[in-house]
Amino acid sequence: MPSTFMLVTESPYPVEALFDVSLDIDAHMASMEASGERAIAGVTTGRIGLGETVTWRARHFGLWFTMTSKITALDRPGFFVDQQVRGPFRVFVHEHTFEPLRDGSRMTDRITIGSPVLGRLVERTILVPYLRRLIRIRNAHLLATLA
Repeated sequence: MPSTFMLVTESPYPVEALFDVSLDIDAHMASMEASGERAIAGVTTGRIGLGETVTWRARHFGLWFTMTSKITALDRPGFFVDQQVRGPFRVFVHEHTFEPLRDGSRMTDRITIGSPVLGRLVERTILVPYLRRLIRIRNAHLLATLA
């Protein structure tokens, strides 16, 4: 059974700006510099759109992984979903929801992951904390990009 977690990020920036930078391949790569993450196929620069794919290559836990994600839903500026179509996870779905606030916006990341072999205990104790940290780093970088 897959594991799901959420992360909420509040921003002083308009919801449209936060939505757009969240779809930007270049901003994502800059935020994941520590893992050497690169877009190697599909949409490799600029903003990705509905139905488009990107193939990422990155080093995590000392191992190189390749994962292809597809934007399976998009309604600007309210939400989009990227989903693994090839890669190391049994399931990887990342739902991004955006809400306007009086003084900015709120982005909620809901991520569902399923490890192919490691099971729920490893998902909960290793993968979820690791991915939560990566998403926090990514979101902080996106906000800094907008500053």
